[in-house]
Amino acid sequence: MDKKNALRAGALAAGTTLMMLLMSSPASALVPDDGDDPGPGLSVIETLGLYVVLPIAIFLAIAGLVMVGDKSRKQQKQG
Repeated sequence: MDKKNALRAGALAAGTTLMMLLMSSPASALVPDDGDDPGPGLSVIETLGLYVVLPIAIFLAIAGLVMVGDKSRKQQKQG
């Protein structure tokens, strides 16, 4: 019975995905719209910095602030 439900769920997910792909229209990015003014592209280093290094740095900064706030709260409870 469990195998039958798994098969049914897989078929439903595959069918839904297929229908979404068939009904979606392709992006027509080859023809620029009026008023488009794209800037210069990013280099590989700039792309990695923007999409990999910067989010990790922001995450670490927030985590560090939370840890500092938590340590000060523990010291206040003890003292």
